[in-house]
Amino acid sequence: MSELLSVALVCAGTLLAQDCSRETALDVIVSPARTPMECMMHAQTVAAAAGLPGGDQRYLKITCERRHAEVPVLTAGRAS
Repeated sequence: MSELLSVALVCAGTLLAQDCSRETALDVIVSPARTPMECMMHAQTVAAAAGLPGGDQRYLKITCERRHAEVPVLTAGRAS
C-alpha cells in the first residue's frame, strides 16, 4: 500500500490559502502516490484536468500527505 497521498483541495476564492484544508474545502480529490516526486507530478495532472470554471470564485490547493494507519475497530473484544 502507498504511504503517500496526493490531495487536491478545491477551495472558495474568498478563503485564504492557509485556511484551505480538508475541512473547509468545497471538494477533495485524493489519490495514492509511491514517492514524493510522483505525488507532485500527479498533483499537477489533477490541477490541469480540474479546469476549475468560475475564475476567482474557486482555486485548487495541492498537498502531499502521509497516509494515516488504519485503526482497527474493536467489536465484542476482538479486532475486526
